[in-house]
Amino acid sequence: MNIPCKLPENLSLVLREQLDRAITINVRQALAEDIGSGDITAALVPRQQHSVARIICRDHGVICGRPWFDEVFRQIDPEVQLQWQIEEGETVAPGQVLVVLKGAARSLLTGERTGMNFLQTLSGTATRCRHYRHLVGGTGVTLLDTRKTLPGLRVAQKYAVAAGGCHNHRAGLFDAFLIKENHIVACGGILQAVEQARKSAAGKPVEIEVETLAEFKVAKAAGADIIMLDNFPLAQLVEAVWLNRKQTGAAPKLEASGGVNEQTLVAIAETGVDYISIGGLTKDCQSVDLSMRMMGQH
Repeated sequence: MNIPCKLPENLSLVLREQLDRAITINVRQALAEDIGSGDITAALVPRQQHSVARIICRDHGVICGRPWFDEVFRQIDPEVQLQWQIEEGETVAPGQVLVVLKGAARSLLTGERTGMNFLQTLSGTATRCRHYRHLVGGTGVTLLDTRKTLPGLRVAQKYAVAAGGCHNHRAGLFDAFLIKENHIVACGGILQAVEQARKSAAGKPVEIEVETLAEFKVAKAAGADIIMLDNFPLAQLVEAVWLNRKQTGAAPKLEASGGVNEQTLVAIAETGVDYISIGGLTKDCQSVDLSMRMMGQH
């Protein structure tokens, strides 16, 4: 794997296998939409001019996205030198220099916005995840992302989730079952849906979403690996955890989901559920403010 920084330990195996290809494709497409037939403004600079530039962070945040940033300049001009001043996943303060770039001025100017777009977006995701993880520290709960990601940036944002200290749910529709209300209706019931999942792909984890304690009991009896408790009130989450712990033998893992935010997160974590899945880890993040400053010729 041609990635110049250490991968987040929490990154799922499925995403690790997709990472190299995703980075290459993400960057190729982003450069194509930005450069088009050519960077006519950068062409104003003499071809032979070489410069030094710095990327500076304007916010507090967790920096993430180095592999995408590096790939931008590798595709534009492999002669550009990048001297990173921080590690992937490091927390930084306003005014801190992230990376120093040296190379053809045209290349630095052409890659500036695309490189920073990846870095600021993924840093925003990682920053939110680090904050949420700190909120539930000591509760023992695992925070999971969802498929509510920017189109085309699924792998990138889930990578950022892991860099921020949270964990990955399924990568897509192919690596695990998540049987929801419409699936249950179409299959004829909870038991039928779980049985069909076991028959069709025996090695895949089976998770099923329930909306009531009655449905929860059926899902337990059906042998689901994970039961998603969708929009359960706190009292019902506590009861579901209690019922699950009473079970002899292997019990399913319990995942709380639905409208989780900064105000409700800690109380949900304290009910004792195993997982909390949060769409806001990826869909509601605010980009970290970055800027590039040219420092003259070299």
